[in-house]
Formats: sequence, structure tokens, C-alpha cells
Amino acid sequence: MVTIHTNMSKIVNLRIHVAPVGFEIDRIAIPAKQMKADRVWLLMHAEPSKDQAQGYMEKIRTQLKKEKIEVQIAQSNRFDLFKILRALREIVQKEDGNDIFVNCSSGSKIQAIACMMACMMFQGKTKLTPYYAEPESYSSVKGEQLSSGLKSVVKLPAYEIHTPKPILVQALKIIQENGGKITKKEMAKIAHEKKLIMVNAREENFQQARFASLDKNIIQPLLNEWRFIEVERVGRTRWIKTTQEGLGSSRVSWLATCSQLRLECPSNCHCNKWH
Repeated sequence: MVTIHTNMSKIVNLRIHVAPVGFEIDRIAIPAKQMKADRVWLLMHAEPSKDQAQGYMEKIRTQLKKEKIEVQIAQSNRFDLFKILRALREIVQKEDGNDIFVNCSSGSKIQAIACMMACMMFQGKTKLTPYYAEPESYSSVKGEQLSSGLKSVVKLPAYEIHTPKPILVQALKIIQENGGKITKKEMAKIAHEKKLIMVNAREENFQQARFASLDKNIIQPLLNEWRFIEVERVGRTRWIKTTQEGLGSSRVSWLATCSQLRLECPSNCHCNKWH
């Protein structure tokens, strides 16, 4: 008789739960147990010494380990939406190919928003399902968890967030690297060097053709479709500037682009640096 040893996690998708930890236990532990989670990621504040939820995390971990559910800890600044999104994106990449269930009812409001956004932004071959855990009762007693029991688990719809094409996101990155504004001439040069635009023209028409390609493929979509930039003429020079809407959206877009392209996203990545 031959025994074949097989790593089942490579054959069957694991059921992964992700939950920000606040001042609740049941809202995280009970859904994970009932939905037969294989692993739970607990999202904690990046500064443990200032995180009053540490005690709740330990109780959650103890309950889950009794059920033989693996527990992993991830950290991010609970007050920074983009850093939370980045942490969630890293979890999604680590759990590539598994089924991920995201608890949008635990933790802070900012964390809940980030969890919902992550389900909209990072969908791919890794399936993300957001859900809301409705408790049986709420408590106002100091020192106790804010709610107890589990009445129901409600699956939430995760609509896709549309982001600009990667070349447009990279164009925004170029503008940001130049202090939020850049001349059209310099933008055309860099965009061509980075192969964001293609120019098929003779030398005598090269400059004009490069500007035309920049206008059609970069400036017009960002200006008219997305409203992420504005173009200002000062004398004979045209300046391309990032709008406030473009500045905020660019960080979200770069996060999504890193995820779509399966980039590792190092600590100095622009999705982390842009403010």
C-alpha cells in the first residue's frame, strides 16, 4: 500500500477571515467559528502600547485557537485609511487564491470603510466577500465588549471600484514626483522615456507628434474623464498640475494598480508615500 502525502491547502481554497479588532469579541470569533474559518487575520493598531484593544485581541485569539483556527496578526495605523488599505492589500496578496471573508462590522469606522473599499478594489482570482455581523445585543457597561452574541451574518454587495488605466496612474506618479506640477514639455519627454506614449514620426515632426500622443493618451483622459489634473498656461509654458481630487484618488488608484499587477509594493512605494 502506497501512501501519498498531499498538501490539501494547495488543492482546496482555504477560508480566510479578516477582521479589524476594536472592543468586541463575539462579533469576530463567532462568525469565524460558524463559517468554519481556516485562518483569521486580526488587524491591530500599529502602536500596541497605545492600543486599548490588545486585551480583546488576546481573548479572540484564545477562543479561535480552541477551535483549532489559525490566527495571524497584521498591523496598521487605525486612523489612516490608506495605510489600512495597504495592510489589507498585503493580506490579500499573501492569501492569493484563497476565499477571503472580510468583517466590516468590527473595529473603527475608518477600518470598516477600508475593509469595504478593499473588497471593491482588490477583487481578482482571489475572491473577497464582505460581511456584516449583527449582534444579539449591545452593552453600555464600561469594561465589557460593546456587543455580545451573534444574531445573523449579512453578506454585503461588493461593487467594483473603477480606477484609471495603469499608464494614467503612472503619469500621476510622475507629476507627484515633480512636486505636484510639471511642464507639458518635460511630461512628454518622461512619458516617452517610460514608454507611456508611443511616437511614430519622422525627426522633423517628432516633437509635435509626441505632444499629440501625450494629449490623446494622457492629458485628455486625466483632464476630461477623471478630472485628476488641470492645465495652466503661464506665458508660453503649459503646466500640468494634480487637482485635490486627483491627489486623493491617485493613492487609491496606485494601490489598486499594484494589486492588479501583483507588485510587491515595498515600503517606499508611492501608494504609501503620497499624502
